[in-house]
Amino acid sequence: MEAFLVSTGVVALGEMGDKTQLLAMLLAAKFRRPVPIILGIFVATLANHAAAGLAGSWIASALGPDVLRWLIGLSFMGMAAWIMVPDKWDADDGGKVQRFGIFGTTVIAFFLAEMGDKTQIATVALAARYDNLHAVIAGTTLGMMLANVPAVFLGDKVAGIVPMKLVHGVAAAIFAVLGVLTLFNAGKLF
Repeated sequence: MEAFLVSTGVVALGEMGDKTQLLAMLLAAKFRRPVPIILGIFVATLANHAAAGLAGSWIASALGPDVLRWLIGLSFMGMAAWIMVPDKWDADDGGKVQRFGIFGTTVIAFFLAEMGDKTQIATVALAARYDNLHAVIAGTTLGMMLANVPAVFLGDKVAGIVPMKLVHGVAAAIFAVLGVLTLFNAGKLF
């Protein structure tokens, strides 16, 4: 349960103001059909985070516990710094894959937008940190959905309601705490 809850919280906070949340708003404004957009986000996230989770599990099994502890701890600290850098979204990229329909466009756009994104890297680190791969993938996927579904329904109003600096600061603090606890081998608290 711990892996699920931490994964959900970290990704939900980390996703606030991210380019994929902006993509969700753009798709919602363009197509005005939330159900295929939400389903596309779910499918793309599940596929992307399953691959990232498998990579994290492989990394955990390939490295010794001391190397792994340092790698994960430093990864979380790096995520804390990276999350404070705001994403920039190029709106011109939004309509290039339109021929695949709303669902297909969303799946392709979200899968590609998540490649190398901080939430994908967080999923790799969380999967390496926790033994329960299914809980990590379910948690990171739920975190993505918690951040992006309201963006689909509320469109650009979400950005006006949520102070992004505060959200990014809280998410960065969580990553930093996870990193420090992992480095000092006290990570069992999370």
